[in-house]
Amino acid sequence: MKKRWMIPGLMVGALAFATTGLAWNGHGHQGKGKGHPHGHGKSHGKVFGPYDVTTTDNGSCGTPWANDTEKRVFVVKRKHDGSFRVTRFDFGKFETLAGGSPGACNTKGKHGSTVVAGVKGRFRGFLTGTVTGGTFDPNATCPADCGFTDVWIATFFGPNAHFSCFENSQDCRFAFKYQARRQGLLFHHWTDKGRGAGTFLKERFRGDIASA
Repeated sequence: MKKRWMIPGLMVGALAFATTGLAWNGHGHQGKGKGHPHGHGKSHGKVFGPYDVTTTDNGSCGTPWANDTEKRVFVVKRKHDGSFRVTRFDFGKFETLAGGSPGACNTKGKHGSTVVAGVKGRFRGFLTGTVTGGTFDPNATCPADCGFTDVWIATFFGPNAHFSCFENSQDCRFAFKYQARRQGLLFHHWTDKGRGAGTFLKERFRGDIASA
């Protein structure tokens, strides 16, 4: 899947799995604050969002297969070496476009090939990497498109910041899960997860959201 966070041409897809012990259910803090996106007492970093994001989703073939409407949260935690671990959590809905299914180019396991337009479902997921360079400003003013990862990084860390998920790096992880019930589908679940970015990207797809 996922739009505007990796080197152009690479894709990922959307499981709020716990790379940092976090699993966001869409009820996180409004605006800036410390703590768990669930609102629990234990602090795992500084929470920003949720932000509303609408974007097109790409599948395993690198072509659009759905439109996404989602809530997005960023969690920032300072590391001992002075860099920052930034984890993005996504939770939202998708609606398919007619054409190739997201899992059509899977190289392993069973999957379909096409999906009809208008199939609706839900997804959730995370992306985590390291920011170096720049200066972290937790009080930065967010522009209208701040929910996009590149804009968010530039806003809160400045134009000189580097995010490991945007570069040739082994320091990036992501996992996303999609689900659509009934609606005449042959396949109802698709997952996309992996690690690394750019030339180090190792990505695994499983299942599909497919009509045929």
